[in-house]
This record gives sequence, structure tokens and C-alpha cells, in this order.
Amino acid sequence: MDVRCVLLATGSLVLCFSGFAAAVDTVDASQPLSDGETIASSGGTFELGFFSPGSSRGRYLGIWYKNIPLRTVVWVANRSNPINGSSGTLMINSTGNIVLLSHNSSVVWSANTTEQAENPVLQLLDNGNLVLRDGKNDSLDTHLWQSFDYPTDTFLPEMKLGWDLKTGLNRQLSSWKSPDDPSPGDFTWGMANRDFPDIVAWKGSDKYFRTGPWNGLRFSGAPQQGSNSIFWTVLNQTNYLWERSAWSEATQSWRLFLTVPKDYCDTYGICGAYSKCITNQLPYCQCLKGFTPENQDQWNSTDWSQGCVRNEPLNCSISDGFVKYPNMKLPDTTHCLVDSTLSLDNCRTKCLDNCSCTAYANSDIRGRGSGCAMWFGDLIDMRQYPDAGQVLYLRMPASEIGKSNSKVWIVLVVVSAIAIAIAMLVAICYAHRRRKNFRELAENISEGQESEHPDDDLDLPLFDLHAIAESTNNFSMRNKLGEGGFGPVYKGILVDGREIAVKRLSSSSRQGLREFKNEVILIAKLQHRNLVKLLGCCIQGDEKMLIYEYMPNKSLDAFIFDKERSKLLDWHKRFNIICGVARGLLYLHQDSRLRIIHRDLKASNVLLDNEMNPKISDFGMARIFGGDETEGNTNRVVGTYGYMAPEYAIDGLFSVKSDVFSFGILVLETLSGKRNRGLYHSNHSLVGHAWELYQAGKSSELIDSCLVETSDLSQVLRCVHIGLLCLQEHPEDRPSMSSVVTMLSSDNSLAVPQQPGFLVERNPHRGNSSSGVDSSVVNEITFTLLEAR
Repeated sequence: MDVRCVLLATGSLVLCFSGFAAAVDTVDASQPLSDGETIASSGGTFELGFFSPGSSRGRYLGIWYKNIPLRTVVWVANRSNPINGSSGTLMINSTGNIVLLSHNSSVVWSANTTEQAENPVLQLLDNGNLVLRDGKNDSLDTHLWQSFDYPTDTFLPEMKLGWDLKTGLNRQLSSWKSPDDPSPGDFTWGMANRDFPDIVAWKGSDKYFRTGPWNGLRFSGAPQQGSNSIFWTVLNQTNYLWERSAWSEATQSWRLFLTVPKDYCDTYGICGAYSKCITNQLPYCQCLKGFTPENQDQWNSTDWSQGCVRNEPLNCSISDGFVKYPNMKLPDTTHCLVDSTLSLDNCRTKCLDNCSCTAYANSDIRGRGSGCAMWFGDLIDMRQYPDAGQVLYLRMPASEIGKSNSKVWIVLVVVSAIAIAIAMLVAICYAHRRRKNFRELAENISEGQESEHPDDDLDLPLFDLHAIAESTNNFSMRNKLGEGGFGPVYKGILVDGREIAVKRLSSSSRQGLREFKNEVILIAKLQHRNLVKLLGCCIQGDEKMLIYEYMPNKSLDAFIFDKERSKLLDWHKRFNIICGVARGLLYLHQDSRLRIIHRDLKASNVLLDNEMNPKISDFGMARIFGGDETEGNTNRVVGTYGYMAPEYAIDGLFSVKSDVFSFGILVLETLSGKRNRGLYHSNHSLVGHAWELYQAGKSSELIDSCLVETSDLSQVLRCVHIGLLCLQEHPEDRPSMSSVVTMLSSDNSLAVPQQPGFLVERNPHRGNSSSGVDSSVVNEITFTLLEAR
């Protein structure tokens, strides 16, 4: 079955069609297209014909989505010159040019092609592109003209935006004048032709919005978007420039996801020069340090358009320095130069050597950052985000930097004097509180714990609640990283500059207190490069929080299940992640002084550091075993549907081999970029699909399409094989993690895997019949799994 996904007219890749019958998709010199007739792309996605928009009586030639009931036009040929009446004709004339004729055979629109084909054919492709090609050439990649070079108000996949430097063609979007009139409106949207290009929207001749330059991962002024962020539609006669929407089959209407501008600070140049806009502070516009408003009265009246000026002018001294501004939308790049060969240090030197250089930044932030962008003249259209954007280095005279330093020293002296006076008192109070909190925590942990060791010394730093609240902007939603069964997780920055992740126990959590106690005593004892590091905890009143090292790349699932971000993880990185998780599990199962079963290993619990190295996290569900213990059972099944081993989900039995099963799922998901919970070929889950391909000798077809060019086929096939060994039905058939690590690092032959779990009906009499799980408990377990995280 042919399955195709298309970008809807409001700009988002959201709708899939399958199984369309072939349709006539061409117009040639012998067969013109008249009003009332249409052609459809071969996959049935798009249709070309004549239409009248809204209440207009004029006729236009356009392209729209064929199978969406609400006609959504994505391209118009004669948008400024409608045809009166229904006598329009699209044809290829004797010179091979595409022309649109009215009732009196006058030309109302022409493609103005410069090349002539021997056998010209006009064809509508299934990506929405209307192309003129030579019928004697079967290649669809060779064409004499295409509508994608002349977009109207909609950007579709495979389109290009911006300048063709060879031909001088400028591809840009322009809004409709009104719903009844597709002629160009006030808004245009395109690429600024400069060294460090922005995507810019104009309202008339004035800049209206700017994305900020592309930095290798995203636009610095559109941090909410990834690399797929330019699938947009320009809107007409509204306050919104573009929107991203999805077609809802249920409501038969468009569902809006995102509009731009999204807030006050998105307005171009709203704060003037040398000022930054911050939406969560008042006033919105703030002068940069070392600058004051050019017109204080206007500034006080919230007219910030004149911006700010330097307190001390630059005198091009070798003693000039730079002030670092993180999380910034980079300034307008009209007066900006880029040297992609320079490092950031060399960029600083080159900027200092040029008296006109006012700021610099990385032009590419992928990896460790590379490339040099330098600004000349005033800096305009900047904003600062709580946790996004990019670092900008602003040039300042030594005198201003010195003033800042002297003020800092004065404050330090005063604070130090006060601190010395109260140091002893603070130390005494802190020590008393620490002993009290640890005593309370140890007492709490000892109550009701099944297999933990409450008598051990925790030796874990305690953080002050006020300090944690300040570091997270009082637990602001902008700082929120996510939420699990434990409660919300926030990003924080301590006064010493360290970035942290704060897990805050939710008062409404169904899993909270027990898992909090478990995680404190557990992770405090664990140290391994592939386990997330616990920095401390906060226990004050009803507040209970865990403080972790911050992982800037967040979790593995945010990459492998995202169409665009998955491209950032090539095969080498994914194999390194698989091996790292295996080593982390081996440490938990065998090499640590405790034998630990994680019980909730999944892609969202594998965090990635700056170098994309994996760290296993979230030990709230983990269980400790002592001595020679290797398994246990429970009536309280916790974890995540799709990752649980059969014996654990059904019988409540868990062991190191149930973690091995979860690891097998993780391997297949990392290889394929697909979730195990979905249905794929032959209505199989990912495990079933992998098993079917393995039996057919086609395991290579499982790999994520974006890995094809970078993958080592023998290594990929070995990983699929190891994953299936980990997923075998019976725990005793699965390898230990020490065997898995050995298999991943060697080329030795592998055992033949048996059929994975959950693919056949389990024998209800197999396993531990004394687990004590009766029918009522099974129903309760099923309900828990449906609500699993």
C-alpha cells in the first residue's frame, strides 16, 4: 500500500493518505485543461483546476488538497489577474510555454519558460509541485519550469525558500489580500540575502518579524522550533503572520498548533538598539548593562523604539573586553559577517582587531560550536529567553567592565563583613538542621521499606529550599523540563553557576513518598559514568526534592522518536548509547556494592549529556537485593507499558532478567526510531515486526531510514540479534548484562533467539503460582498499566 504524508495548507506535516488509485496527472500540447476539468497527482494527494475563492466571481487556476473536504488552496497561478466567467483554458502553446487563456484567447498568465522541449508535458506531482518537463525524459528531477520556484502563500515539503544565486531567483511567500482575493497582500516572507541569513517577514516595506539566524540546530529567535520549523503558511489580514495547524478528521476542521508572532517580544525591533526584550519581566524592554535609554522620557512612557546608548563610547582599545549574554535571540544580521573556519576564541581575537566590530557569536552551535559571526554597528531586535537562544558576546570598553568589577568588589567586601559576623551562628543552625533532617529522613525510610538498608550513612548534601526556589525562578513553568509519576522536574541554575535538575515530590503523586525515599538512599551509593549523578536533596516541611546534575540534551526519546532531531544521532552515537546503557545496567546488576533492579528502564529514563553519552535515571521504582538474591515478586506492579517483561507484568515476578527484557526493547527502539507501543507491518508491535524481519533474514529493514548512510550493517544486524536474545519469553533464556556487554564488544557467534515474549499466549500455570495475584489484583494491575508513565 502506498502511504503518503502531506503538509497541510496551513503549514504542518500532519495528514497521511494511503491506497489511492492512479489518476490522470498531466497536460500535454494535444490535450489542454478547461474550466470544469481537473487533474490529480498520481498518489491522489493534490488536484489542479479552476476555482473561485470565497464570494469572488473571478476564476483562478490553483492547486489544492484533493481529499480534504474543506478546500485548502496551496498555489495560485493567476493570483493577480482573475478570469471572468468559466471559459479559462490551461494549455501548452506551440513554443512549449505554459499559458492560461481567457474566453477571448487573451493570455492572463504565462510561465515564461526560456527553454523549449521537444515533447513538453505539464505534470502535477504528489508533493504539490507543478512541473514542465520533456516527455522524452522519464526523470522527474529534470524540469524546465516548476511552481515550487514561484510559491504563493504556502510552504510545502521539498520547497526551497530564498535566493538562487546562479539565476537571481528569489523564492518568497506573500499573503492573500483577503479570503476572496488571492492577489499579494501586505505580508511577505523570505530569506534575507546576506552573509548570515535570517528568514524575515515584511509588512509592506517594513520588517515585521525575524526568526534569528540559523545556527545549525534551529533559528536563534524561534527556539520552540526544531529543524522542521519552516513549514508555515502566511496568513492574510490578521495580527498573525503565519500559523501551524493540523487537519482533524473528527471535527472536519483545522486545529491550530502555533502562530507567529507568538508574543510581544516577537515584534521586530520593539526595544530599539542595545536593548533586550524579556516577556516574563516588566518592563519588557531593558537596556543592556553599560547602556542607558537614549530618550528617558519616552522610555518611561513605554515607547522603547529609540533604544539605548553606551554610557562610555568605544575607543578601540586593546583593553576592550566582552560581556557574555546567554540565551539570546541574535541581533539583526544586516551588518554581519561570517567566517565558518574560525573557532570561538579566534573569533574574539578577530573582533577585537576590528574597531567596527561590536559583538560576536558562534555561527554553528552543533557539537562544541564552531564558526564565527561578527556584528558591525548597532545591535537591534534582541530578546532573552529563560532557557533557549544562543550566547552573544558584546564588546565593552575596559572602563565599563572595570566599573562592574569595582561594584562587585564593594558588594563582596560588605557581604563578607556581614558573613563573618554571622558565620558561626549560621554554621551551628545548619549543622543542627542537617542532623535533624537526616534523622527524620532515615526514620521515614526505615518505615515500611521492603529491602533497603536504612542504617547506612547517607552522606548526601542538603540544599536550602529558598536557594532551590531561586534557582528555578520559583518553579516557573518556563523552567519545567517535564513530569513523571514522581512529580514535576525543573531546570535550575545555582549561584555558583552549576546547572541542576530538580525533581519535586508532588503532593498528589500516587507514587511519591516511597519512591522518593527509595531514590535518596539508592542513588547516594551509586557512582558510574552511565548513571545520572545525584547532587543532593532538599527536605523542608512538606517539600521533598532531589537535586541532579542537569543533562542539556534531555532524554533519548526526544531524539529517536522525532523525525528531525533523530538525524542528529548517527549510527556511531546510537551504538555508543546502547553500549553505555548496557554498561550502566551491568554496574547496577553486578558491579555495585548493591544488586539493583531498575524496573523502569525506557528511552525517557535515559538522559544524554553534552557529548550524547547516556546516563540511566529515575530510580524511584528500583529494588535492592542483598547477598545471592536475584529475583522477587510483588503485588504492586509498577513501570511502563511496552517495556515490562511478561513474567513481571502478568505474574509480578521481577529479576535482573526483567531489566534485560526492557533493555532489549530499548535496543530495538534506538535502532528503528519507532516506539514499541505502535503497530507496524502486519499489525505487529515493534518487537513482532523485528521478529518477523529476523525470521525472513531482513533485519536490516528495521533500521531508521536516517541511519542508512552512517550505519555499519554487520554491527546493526548484531544489535538486532542481541535485542531479540534479550526479549525471549522465558527469563532463563535471556543473557545476563555481562554477556550482553561482551556480545556488543566482540564478533563471537551468537545463540539463536527464541520467540519473544508477548507474541504468544502465556500459560497461566507457568511461573510462580504462589505470587498471590488473584483476579481482582490482576484487574488492578491492568488499570495501573493503562495509566503508566
